[in-house]
Amino acid sequence: MFESLGDRLQNAIHKIKGYGKITESNISDMMREIRLALLEADVNYKVVKEFTSKVKEKALGEEVQKSIKPGDLFVKIVKDELTELLGGEQAPLNMKGSPAILMLVGLQGSGKTTTIGKLANYLRKKEKKNPLLVACDVYRPAAIDQLKQLGKQLNIEVYEEGKANPVEISQRAIAYAKEHHYDYVLIDTAGRLQIDEALMQELDDIQKTVNPQETLLVIDAMMGQDAINVITGFNDKLPLTGVILTKLDGDTRGGVALSVRHLTNVPIKFIGTSEKLDGLDSFDPERMAGRILGMGDIISLVEKAQEAIDEKEAEKTAKKMQAGKFDLEDFLSTLKQMKKLGPLENLLKLLPGAKKMGLSNIKIPEKQMSHIEAIILSMTPKERKDPNIIKASRKTRIAKGCGLSVQEVNKLLTQFEQMKKMMKQMQNGNMKLPFS
Repeated sequence: MFESLGDRLQNAIHKIKGYGKITESNISDMMREIRLALLEADVNYKVVKEFTSKVKEKALGEEVQKSIKPGDLFVKIVKDELTELLGGEQAPLNMKGSPAILMLVGLQGSGKTTTIGKLANYLRKKEKKNPLLVACDVYRPAAIDQLKQLGKQLNIEVYEEGKANPVEISQRAIAYAKEHHYDYVLIDTAGRLQIDEALMQELDDIQKTVNPQETLLVIDAMMGQDAINVITGFNDKLPLTGVILTKLDGDTRGGVALSVRHLTNVPIKFIGTSEKLDGLDSFDPERMAGRILGMGDIISLVEKAQEAIDEKEAEKTAKKMQAGKFDLEDFLSTLKQMKKLGPLENLLKLLPGAKKMGLSNIKIPEKQMSHIEAIILSMTPKERKDPNIIKASRKTRIAKGCGLSVQEVNKLLTQFEQMKKMMKQMQNGNMKLPFS
């Protein structure tokens, strides 16, 4: 997400870092590049104009003039203004009811039903609470079945009454949640191809009846500036508490994220980061601004690791690495834990300077990870413990066992040896990074 915008902004900012002083003349070209980058990313024209005016005014201010490194201070100004544009501070969910009620609304095709499944999964993991999904989209064919299928995949209960009245379904679902001690009730409502009176009336009736703590609008980020009209249309009829932007992992310019809060005053609370059921992240303006400017997002990386990785297992592996006893069994265990973190290319992008290190465009096919796993699983425990004993006949047997070629087995063994050497160099303090 934001790759193209990030590249343009970073290139523009890189130029000014070489200037000893920021002046009206040398900043004009810079602001023109930033303005074009934002417009091409589909950021609203009024927002772009206001943003560039503020950055220019602060960049020509007295504090920058007196700064030893005006270029660095300029980067800070851009980051601060981007953060403000994205909402300033993170907007947390208000889920304090007993049970707490959340209502999801949106147009058809925005990914609403999938998103409510992701959200239930997110709340269960983060808050360690028990959610109940409620099927109130009684018009779209297979909507109830889709939600039930998601509930089955996630092992989260779905309350449904078929094609009954959605207002009454939601009422009875809350009574059911209280009786069975659920912490959260997440209501999936009907969508339409466009905003119409019947849709809004039904949503208004549900909202007035159940009085949810949160009413979140799901928006497809690929809609571009039309998304602003949709948000405004819903917000005029319903008191929205936040927005969830989906498909930000797709081929989208992302400009809508930079325009939403400023133009509608409705905060972005979550973003869809992948099609998987754990592909939903809370939205943090400051962290997102850092990502756009290539500063990485180490906090998000650490949080993902804490959620997915077994601490004791990681400590055990680290000790083996230090002692030089890291084998293919340990490598397989590490690989399985890393897979829990999601696509590795997405994680690499969170590292500061990922673009400079050539990590931002790396693609690691899931199939490749599966091949490595299959090769190791085709080995005997003895071979995993001591890869040096794997000679020609053993390689042939392993290749046949996993349905891959001997060349691929050789490639894995070579890469594993290189990795062990790199670990040893790091342990001895002799490792030279390519950018050091």
